[in-house]
Formats: sequence, structure tokens, C-alpha cells
Amino acid sequence: MVRMANVYLDEGSLENAFILYMKFMTLFLEKIRTHPDYKCVSTKEKALNSQKLREVLPIAENLKTRLLEQYTLEYERFQKDALRRAELDNERKRLDEEKGKISGKYGSGAQHSSGHKITPVPPLLDNLNYPNDDINLTAKPTECYVGPTFSRSTKPASLLSPTLNLPNQLRVVLVPGNLMKTFLQLSQKNTDRNIETCGILSGQLRKDQLVVTHLLIPEQVGTCDSCTTQNEEDIFDFQDQNDLITFGWIHTHPTQTAFLSSVDLHTHCSYQRMIPEAVAIVCAPRYSDNSFFCLTSNYGLEFIANCQQTGFHPHPTEPELYQMADHCKLDLSASVKVVDLRR
Repeated sequence: MVRMANVYLDEGSLENAFILYMKFMTLFLEKIRTHPDYKCVSTKEKALNSQKLREVLPIAENLKTRLLEQYTLEYERFQKDALRRAELDNERKRLDEEKGKISGKYGSGAQHSSGHKITPVPPLLDNLNYPNDDINLTAKPTECYVGPTFSRSTKPASLLSPTLNLPNQLRVVLVPGNLMKTFLQLSQKNTDRNIETCGILSGQLRKDQLVVTHLLIPEQVGTCDSCTTQNEEDIFDFQDQNDLITFGWIHTHPTQTAFLSSVDLHTHCSYQRMIPEAVAIVCAPRYSDNSFFCLTSNYGLEFIANCQQTGFHPHPTEPELYQMADHCKLDLSASVKVVDLRR
């Protein structure tokens, strides 16, 4: 969280950075202390965590001040725009009333007593020049004012709302073009024995895109329909040392098609609740199929999170629990870096 927040801060995305810093402080100042195993954590680890909190706290306080100033200015502008809109609407109404009085008095092409035809007065409203330095006045007078036009599109919606609409509100995940081929080569021995293989997708946040740069192959135990990682601390250590973030996972179906089993759904749920853009890639070599999946944000994510069953078990098929991850894009010019942690 701190690593992603630092990237946002460097790129000037203050809201995104502030939210992540606050999530980090809430987790490690409040929540973690109530964990049953907190008392078992070494003094050294607690000291490291306290040091990180001391670093984050002043940054978050500074961001809070800057954001409050920004919001205050935006609200003042909103009020000024609303007042200007009201004044212009009143002016339009007054001119419409005058126009109506003139039309009613002379009519269209009315005859004067001298016999000359009176030319209708041109619409005064059309001859007005309205100020347009801050707001767009090209809309029709009957349209409702919807407030200032500053964008909120940079908000980390994935952190604010559990109900995202794919693919518009998800950041792009860039996947190296040779990822699947490389992974299938690494897992070939297991595939020949009908054993699943899994890997972790790691990378960095760059300009609001999640760029997969590394494929980590952890210590693992596989069967024909499952794969369990071991010694996960090796993964975390490598990621910490190389400033990497987990963006999802990849695994093989040696003899089956590409889909997410009930166990896969539960596995991926933990990834997607941490980062809603997290992707699950399934490689089915027998069918030459490599598919990118994610849980549906409007139903599947919460359904699986609330499911208490373990192992392989049936799930309802309607509404859909998962879908194709359309926010993932292949970068054919990039190559993945492989780190095989298997002993």
C-alpha cells in the first residue's frame, strides 16, 4: 500500500495517495493490534512497522491539508458558478418577458396606421454575449446545471467502492507478450505428468497502469486439479527488495479447458479484494487456450467472499461469478522477468 501510495504521490495523484496512506495507518495502528497473533510478532518487526508509520503519518497530514485547500477552492468555484448561472437565468427570463411583451404589442408583420408594415423586433436574447471564462454556456437555457466540470475520474474507485463497472473503472493491466509462452515452458514437466503449476504476477504501478514485469514461481505442491504455494515469505521478501506489487496469478489446467473452478474462485477472491484489477490467467495447453479472468464486481466478488465452503463445491451459475478480464492488455514489446523460487 505504501509503495503504491508513493507512486501516486510522485505522479501528483493526491487523492489516491492519501486514501492508501490512510488505509495503511488504519490497518497497522488500529486493526492489526487486535489480531490474536499480534503478541507473537517479534519486537524487531514491530519496531520496523512503527518506523514506517512515523514516516507515513506526516506525509498523510500534509496531504490532508493540501486536499482540504483544493476542495475549498473547488467549492468556492462551484458556488460562484452556481450564482452566475442563476443570474444569467434571471436575465434570460427578463429578456423573454420583454420579448413576449413586444411580440404581443406589434404581432408578426402588423400594419401601422400609415399603412407601412412594421418589422418584428429581433430576438434580444440571441444578441446577448454571455461570459464564458469559467463555465460552458453553450447549453440550452432549459438544461439543468450540474456543477463545475472538474474531473473526479482520477479517484481510485477501486479503493472507494466495491461495485465497479468493468472495464471503465478499472486501471489497465499490461501483461508482457511472452508471459504465457514462458510460463508454459517452465511448467512443461508438470504438465506432462498432469500436475498443475502456478505463478505470481508482480510488477509496478506506472501512470495509473498496472505493469506486470516479473513472473515469480513459488515453492509449491500440485495435483491434477490443484496447486498450493509454500514458503510465501520468499515471495514477499523478493517483492520488498525489488519494489514489486502482486497483480494476480497464473496457473495451468494440464488436461482441462480454461475456466475458474470453485477453488480458483476462492483463491482469486483474496487477490481481487486487495487490488480489484487483479487478474487470474488460466493456461490450458491441450486446448491452446490462455484466458484472463476476474470475478464480477457487481456480484461474484462479494458472493465468493461470503461463501464459507472449502474445497471443491458447487456454485450457482447465474448471475455470473466471473468474466473475462477485458481491462488486461498484452504488451508485445515487453518481456517478462522470471524468478524461480522453487528449491
